Amino acid sequence: MGKGELGKTYSDGEVITRQGDVGECMYVIQQGKVQVLVEKDGVETPLRVADEGEFMGEMAIFDHEERSATLRALGEARLLTIDKKNFLKRIHKDPSLAFHLVRTMSKRIRELSDDIARLKLNVDREQATVNERENSDH
Repeated sequence: MGKGELGKTYSDGEVITRQGDVGECMYVIQQGKVQVLVEKDGVETPLRVADEGEFMGEMAIFDHEERSATLRALGEARLLTIDKKNFLKRIHKDPSLAFHLVRTMSKRIRELSDDIARLKLNVDREQATVNERENSDH
C-alpha cells in the first residue's frame, strides 16, 4: 500500500471475513475483486463476485449478527473497512450514501427473491415428476 492510501490489501485466496464470524464493520472494494461464498457441511458454494466500488458486509452495521457469507480475495484486492461510527458520520455528511446503500440492498433482495422462486419452481417440477413416476408404477 502506498503512502497515504487507506484500506488493507489482501492476497489472492486470502479470507477477508468468514461466515459465522460476528461482524462489526462493512467493506468497500477499492481495487480488485472479491468472491462471496457460503459454506455448508464443509462445502463452499460461490454466490457471486463483487467488483471495485461495491460494498459488502453492510448487514453487520445494522444487526451485529454472524456473517452470512465468507469473503475471499480473487487476485490481489484492497478493501476499506468502515465501522458503524464512521458509517454514521459519513451518512450525516452525505445522506445520499444511505439512499445508495438501501437501493443496493433492495436490488440484492430482489435478486435473492428471483433465485428462491427459480429454485422453488425446480423443486416443484422435480416433485411433480416423482409423483408421476409413482402413479404410473401403480
